Amino acid sequence: MIASEPLHHFVDDYLSFLYETNPTAATLDGVHQHDDLLENFERGAVESEVQTLAGLARRLAAISTDSLTGVERVERPWIAAHIQGRIHELEKIRTWERNPQLYGELLGASLAGQALFDFAPAEERARRVLSKLRQTPRFIQSARDNIKDPPGIFLKSGLETLRGTLRFIESDLPRAFADVDDLGLLGDLADAQTEAIDALNAYMAYLETDLAPRARASFRLGGDRFAAKLRFEEGIELPLDRLLEIGLRELGEVQQEFRAAAGRVERGDPRDVWRSVKQRHAPADGIVSAAREQLAQLATFIARRDLVTLPQGESVTVAPTPDFFRWSFASMWTPGPFEARATRAYYYLTDVDPAWAADRKQEYLRDLNTPTLWSISMHEVYPGHFLHFQHLRHVESKARKSLMLASAALVEGWAHYCEHMMIEAGFEKQDPTVRLGQLAEALIRIARLVVAIRLHAEDMSVEQGVRFFRDEAYLEESTARREAERGTFDPGYAVYTAGKLMLLKLREDCKAQAGSAFSLKAFHETLLGNGLATFHVHRQLMLKDGGGAVIE
Repeated sequence: MIASEPLHHFVDDYLSFLYETNPTAATLDGVHQHDDLLENFERGAVESEVQTLAGLARRLAAISTDSLTGVERVERPWIAAHIQGRIHELEKIRTWERNPQLYGELLGASLAGQALFDFAPAEERARRVLSKLRQTPRFIQSARDNIKDPPGIFLKSGLETLRGTLRFIESDLPRAFADVDDLGLLGDLADAQTEAIDALNAYMAYLETDLAPRARASFRLGGDRFAAKLRFEEGIELPLDRLLEIGLRELGEVQQEFRAAAGRVERGDPRDVWRSVKQRHAPADGIVSAAREQLAQLATFIARRDLVTLPQGESVTVAPTPDFFRWSFASMWTPGPFEARATRAYYYLTDVDPAWAADRKQEYLRDLNTPTLWSISMHEVYPGHFLHFQHLRHVESKARKSLMLASAALVEGWAHYCEHMMIEAGFEKQDPTVRLGQLAEALIRIARLVVAIRLHAEDMSVEQGVRFFRDEAYLEESTARREAERGTFDPGYAVYTAGKLMLLKLREDCKAQAGSAFSLKAFHETLLGNGLATFHVHRQLMLKDGGGAVIE
């Protein structure tokens, strides 16, 4: 009898393939063998990738269960689902064929990964950037070849991202490598920069003048494709109508909590109270400095309450969001879990655009009010994404450590849960507006779940989505539009609330199992120590019976 292939050998090969075909993600994972490459979206390359993934799926299925350890038996079906999820993305969802934003965002992230993190000397990273810039015309040509009938809303978001990437190449890249003194290299960079800029400008002109007038495709995935995406990527087996019921139930409960919390701030209509609270915000040029002050207070509170171990010696730079990523309200960029040494992480906040009209600036600042900013800082840094990713460094399983295989519901669910958990633990309990801000953020995430399902599996329009965010999550008009439009190209934003609910259910089940021996800190550290797999895997690793629904 031929011996079964060890699972860890398969995982090594699968990750190597993922890194080769997704070099931008490899860099962000801390793997640098492909740092000089951009993704290849030529149609033949995409078809070859699908074929290889299918072969990997067959190879994994051939591994005998008898040869696996108990933990490997838990991991194998999750890895198999991950492979199917990637095939589903390439064959059924086909973002590479529908959305120019994919190309702009990947190009920007690929260049930023070399510019932001000092995991190699500046000259070495500059040479990698040179290679990427030289590949940019081919990369952009793939976008032109592939995207023939996009949804109009995707053109809007794509052009915004491409313009941001263009500004990044024009302005930020030269500053990032200002200390390089190799004149020959700098000259080559300038030439390649010009070629990349020309390619981007030509493509954006094509999108605006040629493709936009005839863009008629629908943004909707359809119920079957959306449900399959959640099943493969997150292990969520519930029918979408049941998931929608859960979302609407949560919406009603949190709105009730919001009304009660508003009453503790002042008397009056809860919406009027929230409008008054939203006037408490940093000035347009003070958002970054306000967030920087918050981080110190959050770290002190976590340490005093012994909620979870804080990473030692890790630094976070708070800064305005780079232009190419401005569609994101806030984001956390951390060195990858496989980095040989720790480097600086970046907490980005999208500040006011000077080009906006005065009323839009004020709307934006109201939605980025001080109580809301507390929740954002909890979510992105302490004890959310930054702390989470620092704990990843100590995860033993290579599969569960890799961001390439990460469950978005686990990653975003943890960060969203942290907002809830910090209030539970008594953070700023003397200031009821902080609780109100946390509930307002929860309402936005719940609205994302509801709107994502209705946009993609029902017949909700973007305008109806705008009204839903405005009326049910109490957002200003411009931010409500931003959220509804994001739902068209990022339906996965449904998993923030789903992930939080799955984590809370896991916590309650672990608490029931442990009884009086339950420790909140131990629960947090066990969860983080188990890595980035789906909640189905975490339940099997943390509960004796390993069963039960992940969400209900």
